[in-house]
Amino acid sequence: MNIVRAMVRRIRIGPIAGRQHDSGMSTAEYAVGTVAACGFGGVLYKVVTSATVMSALSGLIHRALNIAF
Repeated sequence: MNIVRAMVRRIRIGPIAGRQHDSGMSTAEYAVGTVAACGFGGVLYKVVTSATVMSALSGLIHRALNIAF
């Protein structure tokens, strides 16, 4: 009988009642995180596809493929 009362009490009070910490993100935090990730991805794409970085990467790959063993 005590188990049933405890289950009913937990349902009525809710699983978070009495707790001081939050273990997840809210919808607004997900939205901000998604926008920040997209912005960072856009900046990273622009940096990697810039002429300076493309030339440096091409030179690095060219040197790596032409190493004499």
